[in-house]
Amino acid sequence: MTLSPPAAESPSATPPPENPTTGLPENRTRVNKTVFTGSAAGIIAIALWAILAPDNASAVIGSVVGWVSVNLGWYYFLIVTIVLVFVSGVALSRVGKTRLGPDHSRPQFSLFTWTAMLFAAGIGIDLMFFSVSEPVTQYLAPPTGEGETLEAARQAMVWTLFHYGITGWALYALMGLALGYFAYRQNLPLSIRSALYPIFGKRIHGPIGDIVDIAAVMGTIFGIATSLGIGVAQLNYGLTFMFGTPETLFVQCSLIALSVIMATISVVSGVEKGIRRLSELNVLLSVALMLFILIAGNTSFLLDAIVLNIGDTLSRFPAMTLDTFAYDRPDEWLNWWTLFFWAWWIAWAPFVGLFLARISRGRTIREFVAGTMIVPFAFILIWIAVFGNSALAIVIGGDAGFGEVAMNSPERAFYSLLDQFPFAPVSAAVATFTGLLFYVTSADSGALVMANFTSHLKDADSDGPKWLRIFWAITTGVLTLSMLLVGGIPTLQNATIIMGLPFSFVLLLIMLGLYKALRVEQSLSDSYRASLPGLLVGRTGDPARGRNWRQRLQRAMSYPGPRQTERFVSGVALPALQEVHDELLTQGAEVTLSQGLVDGLQIPHLDLQVSMGDERGFKYQIYPVQLDIPTYAVRSSSASGKYYRMEVFSLEGSHGYDLMGYTKEQVITDVLDHYETHLDFLHLNREDPGNTALADDQVAKDNWEADFESDEATK
Repeated sequence: MTLSPPAAESPSATPPPENPTTGLPENRTRVNKTVFTGSAAGIIAIALWAILAPDNASAVIGSVVGWVSVNLGWYYFLIVTIVLVFVSGVALSRVGKTRLGPDHSRPQFSLFTWTAMLFAAGIGIDLMFFSVSEPVTQYLAPPTGEGETLEAARQAMVWTLFHYGITGWALYALMGLALGYFAYRQNLPLSIRSALYPIFGKRIHGPIGDIVDIAAVMGTIFGIATSLGIGVAQLNYGLTFMFGTPETLFVQCSLIALSVIMATISVVSGVEKGIRRLSELNVLLSVALMLFILIAGNTSFLLDAIVLNIGDTLSRFPAMTLDTFAYDRPDEWLNWWTLFFWAWWIAWAPFVGLFLARISRGRTIREFVAGTMIVPFAFILIWIAVFGNSALAIVIGGDAGFGEVAMNSPERAFYSLLDQFPFAPVSAAVATFTGLLFYVTSADSGALVMANFTSHLKDADSDGPKWLRIFWAITTGVLTLSMLLVGGIPTLQNATIIMGLPFSFVLLLIMLGLYKALRVEQSLSDSYRASLPGLLVGRTGDPARGRNWRQRLQRAMSYPGPRQTERFVSGVALPALQEVHDELLTQGAEVTLSQGLVDGLQIPHLDLQVSMGDERGFKYQIYPVQLDIPTYAVRSSSASGKYYRMEVFSLEGSHGYDLMGYTKEQVITDVLDHYETHLDFLHLNREDPGNTALADDQVAKDNWEADFESDEATK
C-alpha cells in the first residue's frame, strides 16, 4: 500500500524550533560557534604541541596514562558493565516497544543496509589489524598463566572476542538510543546535550550543553585518529607487501592525504549516496575475504573452533567483565589491551551513536538495541574466529617467525597470514582495498558526525554544512599525522585512554536522563492502557442515534473517496472539535484549534491543542491518510483506486484507528477520553513537576514520518 504521510510543514504544524539564544525560529543549519571554536582550538593545540615538542608530548601523555591506569582502571571496568546492564534492561522492559520516532513511523533503511552502515561505521580497519595480532599475542604472552599452551590458545580467542564483544556495542547502543529517542520521539536536537534535558532542562542550551558537546568531539576525533593511525601503518605495509613501497613517514602522509580526499568526496555526498554505498561494498568484500580463508584453510578445524570460541565466550564472559586483576595486576598489559579498548569504545560512542540514531528512526528500542549489540558482533565473532584461529594454527604448528611478526609488528600480521594461503597477491589486493574502504568509511562518518556536533541543525534529518564536514576530515588527518610523529600507534592508544575519560562521566548522566524520560514514557503508556475501554467507545453502536450493528458493518466495508472524506470533516469532525474548543475556552483553558490542507491530497486536517504550562501539552489531531483500495473491497465511492482514513494523532503519533463513520457525539467522546487520559498521565507524574515535557510543544517541529511505504504503517 502507498500512504500519503502527514506533511512536515502542514499549515497546522507548530512553528520550527527556536534558536535557544535568540528566540527566533531556526529555519537553517548554522555553526555552533562555541562548540566549534572550543573543540577545534583544543584539537589544533594538541596537534601543534605534538608536532613541535614530540618528546615532551610523549612523556606527558605516558605519565597521565600511567596515573589513569593505576587509579581509575576499576572505573573503566565498572562503567562499561553498568552500560551493558542498563541497555539490556531497557530493551527487555515494556518500554522496549517504544519507537525512535512517532508511533506510526517505520525504518527508512532495509535491515541489510542498516546493519552494513552501523558495522562499517562502528568498526574500522582496526578489525583487520587486531584479528590476527591479538590472538597470537595473547597466546604467546597472556596476562596470567603460561603462554603457548592449549589453555592459552582458548583464552587468547576469548580475550580478543571480549575486547570486540557486546560490551563495546552496548556503549554504541546507549548513545544511539538516547540520541534517537530524544531527537525523533521528543523533537529535541540530534545532539549529545539533548539526552541531558530531563536532568538540566533548558540549561542544556547554555554552557552545560557546550561542555558536553566539546567533550564528545574531543573524544570522537581521538578515537577516529587512533583507527586511522592503525590503518595507515597497515595499508603502508600492504603496499610494501604488494609493490615494495617503503614503510616511511612520507608514504603514510600520502595515505592520510588520500583518505582525506576520499572521505571528503564521500561525506559531501551524504548518508544516502556516499556513506551508504561504501558501507555496503565494504561488508560484501569483507565477507568474500573471510569466506576465502575459511574455504582455502582447514575448514573443519575452523568450524570446530568457531563453536568452541562461542562456548568459551559465553561461559567466561561474566567473570571477565569485572576482572580488574587486583591481586596480580599486569599494568602494561591492561594499558595496551583492556583499558585501551574500553576507552576506545567510549571515545567512539558519541560518533557512532549519533550516526546510528541518524539511520535508525522508526525502529523500536528493542529492535535497535538487539540489532546493534547482536548483528555486528555475530559478524565480528565469525571474522575473528576465522582469521584468529588460522593464525593460531600456524603458530601452534611451529612457525615461530610468523608469531614474532604478529606480536611485535602487528601491522604486518594480516598480510603475513594471507601469504600462507594460495593466491596471496590477489587476496592481498582485496584486503588492501577493503582496508582502504574501512579507513574511508570511518573518516567520512566521523567528519559528518563531528560537523553535526558543532552545528545548530534545523531538524534531526539535517547535516552540518559541507565546508564544516571538509574541515573535520582534514583536521582528523592532521591529528593522526601529529600523533604518529610523537610515537606512533602506542601514543594514539594512550591519548585515547585519556580523552575517553571525560566523556565516560557524561555516559552516567545520559543513562540517568534516559531513565527519567523512559519512566515518563511508560507512565504515558500505562495511562492509555487503563483508558483503553473508553477509547474504543466510538467503535460501538450508538442506539440513541439509531446506529445498529448493520450500520457498523456498512461502515467497516466502506472505502470513502475524497468527497465523502471532506463531508465528514466539515459536517462532523470540525463541529465536534469546535464545540470542545469553545467549552475549553469557557473553562479557562489555553486552547487552539487550527485547520489546513494536506499537500497533495487537498483534504483538510484538524488540530486541537491545549497548553499544560510546564507539563506536556495535549494534542488531538484528525489527519487524512491515503491508501490503495484492497483487492477484497466489494464497494467503494472512489474512482481513483484510493480511499481515506481519518486517523487520530497525538504528540506520540498515530493511534491507528479511523474516525470515518463516527457521529459528532462520538468524536467529542473520543476527544474527551483522550483528554482525560492525558490528565491521568499528568496526575501519575505529579510528584516530579515539569518532567513530562521534554520539549516545548509550542515551538517543537511536528515529528512526522517522511515515508509510509510499508503496509505495516497502517497497523
